[in-house]
Amino acid sequence: MTDQKKKAEKKKAPQTPGASEAPKVPQQASKGSAAASAKDTGAEPLLRVTDLVKHFPITKGLLKRKVGAVQAVDGLSFDVYPGETLGVVGESGCGKSTMGRLITRLLEPTGGKVEFEGRDITHLSTGQMRPMRRDVQMIFQDPYGSLNPRHTIGGIVGTPFRLQGVEPEGGVKKEVQGLLELVGLSPEHYNRYPHEFSGGQRQRIGIARALALRPKLVVADEPVSALDVSIQAQVVNLLDDLQSELGLTYVIIAHDLSVIRHVSDRIAVMYLGKIVELADRKSLYESPMHPYTKALLSAVPVPDPRRKGTRSDRIRLEGDVPSPISPPAGCRFHTRCWKATEICGVQEPPLLQLRTGHQVACHHPENAPDQVPGEERLPQAREAAELVSVAKPEPADQSAAKPAEDAAAEKPSAKGGPAKGGPAKDSSAKDGSAEDGSVEGAAAENTAVEDTSAGDTAVEPEAEAGPDAK
Repeated sequence: MTDQKKKAEKKKAPQTPGASEAPKVPQQASKGSAAASAKDTGAEPLLRVTDLVKHFPITKGLLKRKVGAVQAVDGLSFDVYPGETLGVVGESGCGKSTMGRLITRLLEPTGGKVEFEGRDITHLSTGQMRPMRRDVQMIFQDPYGSLNPRHTIGGIVGTPFRLQGVEPEGGVKKEVQGLLELVGLSPEHYNRYPHEFSGGQRQRIGIARALALRPKLVVADEPVSALDVSIQAQVVNLLDDLQSELGLTYVIIAHDLSVIRHVSDRIAVMYLGKIVELADRKSLYESPMHPYTKALLSAVPVPDPRRKGTRSDRIRLEGDVPSPISPPAGCRFHTRCWKATEICGVQEPPLLQLRTGHQVACHHPENAPDQVPGEERLPQAREAAELVSVAKPEPADQSAAKPAEDAAAEKPSAKGGPAKGGPAKDSSAKDGSAEDGSVEGAAAENTAVEDTSAGDTAVEPEAEAGPDAK
């Protein structure tokens, strides 16, 4: 009797292209529940990336002699479990988009391995990859350049069916109109052209095209960065709803840390072609371990009028990101890190799990035991960053400020900050002008946040790109 009921339920279930091949993922009760259950039950990751490398050669002369290489991606390793969303953040040029194109095999890797459902797809040819395109799709960053202006919306969204030789029940047109309705567009838009739509609508069209064959993995390369702020929330919520309805697995690449926090289960922070920290959303935002992550989070603006006039300090990193053509030896962040020691410039820190589900590549992590204690900070590390006081702080207790004044008087740095502890500090106002010219006064005002290695100060670089953004 039970077998007959199961057969009846299978007949009632709507059939969609590619659905018969993909196991149905249960709807998520809460963000991260599907991924957590997959890990708890010992399920195999949907995507496994091991030591992924991509170097773009630099050639010179008529003979195209190789004279160097751009190390866009240099040794990435991570897993993505069924039903979860992995967010990837970092400054412009750190290799996020290149990584997205590598795992979807739109680019050929230089080294490493990419496995999808246990199958090695690292070096599959275009013809061999074509059947797998049903299960791996990509949403591109530019909603204007990713749609062919000579094709109608119906032709664009219906292309995957023709390429894969799939004939959906009811015909391609009916299926495409259903997809347009699914992403919040009207079925009447079938015969229109891309130039007739706004940026947000074009992004919805790109999402409909990516979901046409019901893929298992969707890589979204900055899906909302080109959209107006009022439209970003709509697209983000749409992606969230579609994940629950269709059981999708996402890898979302973005600059905006607020977007990543809303949609992600786990977050990977990239810097100059490497992952420097990988953790679940709560751990990363509440207790970041890598100094770069701390600097990123400090730059996130807090739109709360009630906090006006209260202390809101952020870390401003000095200098530019090193060139990926010749990245620095050792830890790639040590040239801009206020905690850098001699070992940081010599030995590259491995990506280690210092807490359950929290990996970090740092010799001197924040909010965690020092991995190489007793090392002397490099002289330039004291000037690598400064703590900017966005709002005028409340008067500090004079007795508590006295030790800080004495310490600053004994060992002032070149920028007026302390010789040890966190980044060098000043008492700049919001417009960057100094409120007090004395080193002692600046040190006294910032006593509460002098040691950044022990604090939980929120940090991030510009709201979009990197910490050194204007």
